[in-house]
Amino acid sequence: MMTTTSTSERTLTLVRHAKAEHVPGKTDHDRDLAPRGRKDARAIGVWLSDPSHAVVHGLALCSTSERTRQTLEGICAGGAFAKDTRYDERIYDASAAGLLEILREVPDSVSAVLMIGHAPGIPVLATSLAHNDSGSSDVMDRLSLGFPTSGLAVLGFDGQWAALAPETAYLRDFVVPRG
Repeated sequence: MMTTTSTSERTLTLVRHAKAEHVPGKTDHDRDLAPRGRKDARAIGVWLSDPSHAVVHGLALCSTSERTRQTLEGICAGGAFAKDTRYDERIYDASAAGLLEILREVPDSVSAVLMIGHAPGIPVLATSLAHNDSGSSDVMDRLSLGFPTSGLAVLGFDGQWAALAPETAYLRDFVVPRG
């Protein structure tokens, strides 16, 4: 019997943007990161580039809001990078179902995707994709306690991006890096 190694394993890293400022009169879309948010965004990049769990993301999908763009800049400054970056206005204000539709468009030549967006879409998507019986219960417990700013969920699944659906992935890690 011949065994073949799976080349269809995918990694999805979902990041909620870092802490943003609250400035009266500034539109939500234009809010900048707070000083703590800038430090935390770098900390995400440091965590993502750590050799013990580093993933080379083939594609970063980022909301067009100022705070998500600045989060991505901080992640790159912290040492993580993606080969290609796309800013997608659909990610801003998207529901978990809307985010899933965007992910289903990813070409299968890409094995790892970094998506940077907002609550509630990102937290709800992370929770809905993960099997409850998958990964470590400790990681699922941490995710169930909430998905604060700078939170990141790393999910794995087998198959094509177009087939990504609720409960088809497993939660590899959930962390909230702080700078």
